[in-house]
Amino acid sequence: MSRTSTDIDEPSDPEADQPPPGDDHAFLGHPRGLATLSGLEVWERFSFLGMQAILVLYFADTVANGGLGMNPGTAASVSAAYGTMVYLVSVAGGWLADRILGSYRAVLWGGILIACGHYAMAVPTAAMTWVGLGLISAGTGLLKPNVASMVGKLYKTDDDRRDAGFALYYMGINIGAFAGPLITAWLGEHQGWHWGFSAAAIGMTAGLIQYVAGRRHLAGRKHSAEFALAPDAMRSAVTKIIAGILLFAALATLLAVLGWLTMGRFVDLLTLVSVIAPVVYFVIMFRSPRVTGEERGRLRPYVVLFLASVAFNFILFQAYSTMMLLASTNARTEILGFTFPAGWYASALGAFEVLLAPVVAALWVRMGHKQPHASNKIAIGVILGGLSFLLMVIPTSGHTGDTYKMAAWWIIGSYLLLGLGDILLETSGMSATTKLAPKAFASQTMALWFLSLALANGIQAQVVKLYGQVSTPAYFGVNGAIAVAVGLAVIALAPWLKRTMHPVH
Repeated sequence: MSRTSTDIDEPSDPEADQPPPGDDHAFLGHPRGLATLSGLEVWERFSFLGMQAILVLYFADTVANGGLGMNPGTAASVSAAYGTMVYLVSVAGGWLADRILGSYRAVLWGGILIACGHYAMAVPTAAMTWVGLGLISAGTGLLKPNVASMVGKLYKTDDDRRDAGFALYYMGINIGAFAGPLITAWLGEHQGWHWGFSAAAIGMTAGLIQYVAGRRHLAGRKHSAEFALAPDAMRSAVTKIIAGILLFAALATLLAVLGWLTMGRFVDLLTLVSVIAPVVYFVIMFRSPRVTGEERGRLRPYVVLFLASVAFNFILFQAYSTMMLLASTNARTEILGFTFPAGWYASALGAFEVLLAPVVAALWVRMGHKQPHASNKIAIGVILGGLSFLLMVIPTSGHTGDTYKMAAWWIIGSYLLLGLGDILLETSGMSATTKLAPKAFASQTMALWFLSLALANGIQAQVVKLYGQVSTPAYFGVNGAIAVAVGLAVIALAPWLKRTMHPVH
């Protein structure tokens, strides 16, 4: 493999891309690098989900109150489209890490773009809102698939701590998910939406600082890409990427000026791309000569896990769209006499995951090889997600108008089910992905997992348009029932999945 210029500048460190020794228990019985990566995710999720908790409310608020004045269905659809774009870009992020930047630098530059995007959204103009969302989408696409891959590099494939490590990593994610909405929602409601976006910017900056400070503990921190392109090919690729970005920006601007690229058409386009992209990507991986027959066999059950992820995350992401709109209009925002912003409901999801993640991690460690198969963990997670929506049928039924107020405990109970399902599915899904990934597509296969999130958001961007158009009980009931059915189908496929997912247990 040819060396790039970045290899020459780096100190020789043969252990830089190797997992730490098996006896490395410096962080709660896990490799110390897990603390650095979890710390980064605390602040990245603080900023991302802190902003996400108020984004749909900002879109739907009146212009007089500092919002953009969208109707609820459109606000939820645009918010979902933004999520679609975030995870679509993750494919490029995985490829850039594998071929040009390396995981460490991909995560670093991704974090810088995210921070710049939040600072842009702090500027109180609609134009800077769209600029900021674009920067955050690009940055998250670089950061998310690669930081998760770096967690996988901390463990050997047969290390029983692996799933527990991802559970702790996911607990770090949800500490940020819990804290972010508490700050941004309070600022958004009391000081203005852009004050909330400012808090998100500061959070991401803090995450970058601790990431750089703890880089010596990371496996895979070497600057050069693991499957780097040859120098000439790399220069050509960089030139084409820059030219493509500029061409896309110019074309989008022209079509918008001419009136063809409306917001509705842009949302529809993203949904279409979210459907096509994973199909194309699976085809490429199945046909690649660099993928061995054994690796190709493990990709087949991965398709099932991919679809299960789509079904669950379609429900999960609505915690920040339709559920947030429902909470702001039809749920009480007080508990035991204490009044709180509607955006704080989003923190309940993070709080449950913070509390439950270490319990789940300890359970898996205690059970060792006796723990449920990864496919069953994922299936149960999907079922719990569906039940979280089915629960909402009860308090939304039997009302003659839309002025009713349900007790806060209904939404909190829904988020409890959703949070537990999220822990089971996402930790097992990310862990299984790093085990099933073909070696030549390591970071890109992690990106493929995030493409399931893009597809979930793409479908959501269309379905949420029905919110407010059909009865609320029917909306939540049908969507919840579909998710439960998908989970039961995965359980039915468990015997085949267990045979074909080796070495995943």
